[in-house]
Amino acid sequence: MKKVIVVGGGPAGMMAAITASEGHEVTLIERNDKLGKKMFITGKGRCNITNYKDISEFFENIPGNSNFLYSALYTFTNINTMDLFEKAGLKLKVERGDRVFPESDKSSDIIKIFKEKIEDKKINVILNSRVVNINCENNIIKSVKTDKGETIKGDYFILCTGGLSYPQTGSTGDGYDFARKVGHNIIKPVPSLVPIEFEEKWIKDLQGLSLKNVEFSIVKNNKVLYKNFGEMLFTHYGASGPIVLSGSRIVNFNKNLKAVINLKPALSENELDKRIQSDFSKYANKAFKNSLNDLLPSKLIPVIVELSEIDPDKKVNSITKIERKKIVNLLQKLEFNIKGLRSIDEAIITAGGIDVKEIDPSTMKSKLIENLYFGGEVIDVDAYTGGFNLQIALSTGYLAGSSLK
Repeated sequence: MKKVIVVGGGPAGMMAAITASEGHEVTLIERNDKLGKKMFITGKGRCNITNYKDISEFFENIPGNSNFLYSALYTFTNINTMDLFEKAGLKLKVERGDRVFPESDKSSDIIKIFKEKIEDKKINVILNSRVVNINCENNIIKSVKTDKGETIKGDYFILCTGGLSYPQTGSTGDGYDFARKVGHNIIKPVPSLVPIEFEEKWIKDLQGLSLKNVEFSIVKNNKVLYKNFGEMLFTHYGASGPIVLSGSRIVNFNKNLKAVINLKPALSENELDKRIQSDFSKYANKAFKNSLNDLLPSKLIPVIVELSEIDPDKKVNSITKIERKKIVNLLQKLEFNIKGLRSIDEAIITAGGIDVKEIDPSTMKSKLIENLYFGGEVIDVDAYTGGFNLQIALSTGYLAGSSLK
């Protein structure tokens, strides 16, 4: 029986520990006072554990090195994830976008099952202990040292320390330093699934406005780089919400971008024009500024009126066809200049990390170090919102833990 040391008690680390415990003696080291601390806040505390789409559809939702994850995702699929929790007695539900949540809407129920399995497997858990150094000789790791001065020896080491997002949960980039020390290349970590900032000063007037069933695009030189449909939220600096967060990755690697919002994507240009004509007939004798209440949320009306450059007090029955066309265009192509992203502290996940070229995708084993494996966000992989990132953590953790001989 070999000794396995897992560093990091997030979803990847817990899964790796549970899987590795089949035939091995496992120690799980976590710097926080509890396991799965970041999972407590995922999905707004509800824990979007995976996605119900066919596993083949996952790859189009993983912009960060999706091909590398082929073995991991097919070895431990989303169905395996759901079976794991349902067999443990937790009821799950599928919501919009095929997102899978516990029926209770409590992330603590997910973590509870992990803890029960860890106790059942008699895994040695060390909490409140931060690994500060790795002892590596002749491309073999001998031990890790903690901030308590303890040296912990092992035969295999699985690094699941997370990225740089949500540093208050313990994700402070330690794993990058360890991997770099033993010779691994680190792709620069950048924020992903993070709110986007706009340059327009009037954006603050829309703060708190939530939009549903809109289309959000990111455009460069009239070329659409990203497009998604769903929910978004305006903030005092720009925008957030699922369709905005997923698009943030594009901003990391491009400049001079515009965000374009189609407020009425279900209608064609002609259909929207007819809808506006219908409203204008209804409010024919009203001022333009008072004619859009049936069409738009109240916070958006002053913005659209101003951008249209139509006199706010102009009677609706005097608005020309050209002016009406301009309104249609604004509603379907509301543009914002992208200033940049919020800091990595506000990001849900990190893009970048340990170079996948130096990891065996069929085992998650380091190609440089004989007994080192990786799992989760510390690797240079990342996905859109919808449960894909948690599935990646579970799949890579499972593959690493099950690949030990």
